[in-house]
Amino acid sequence: MEITGKIISGTHKGSYFMSLEVYKEEFRKKLKFEPFPGTFNLKISPENATNISSMQDKMGVIKGTGNYGDVKFLPAQLNGIVNGAILFPVKTEHSPEILEFVAKENLRITLKLEDGDEATLKID
Repeated sequence: MEITGKIISGTHKGSYFMSLEVYKEEFRKKLKFEPFPGTFNLKISPENATNISSMQDKMGVIKGTGNYGDVKFLPAQLNGIVNGAILFPVKTEHSPEILEFVAKENLRITLKLEDGDEATLKID
């Protein structure tokens, strides 16, 4: 499945959560990389959000502890270049039309992307 969306700025809370050791250790184990401390957000169509939510059975889970909730994930590739994962935090402020993607690098800098640019995620 390929999904195209518009790049948007997030709430800037992703960098906090991505830096917590409870998540970093699990990301390393399950994603096989340590994500850049922040998420890359894409606004997608409601139809695509529905299509992704139907993939629940393919999602892995990163367990939170204490007040930190679980995070579901799907491996994905951004723009046919960067491997990473789409995160689905159980506790989130985002609507289903906002996807949070993580990778090893700062994607805005590496790929020279800005808010309003289009990007495509490929999910196997």
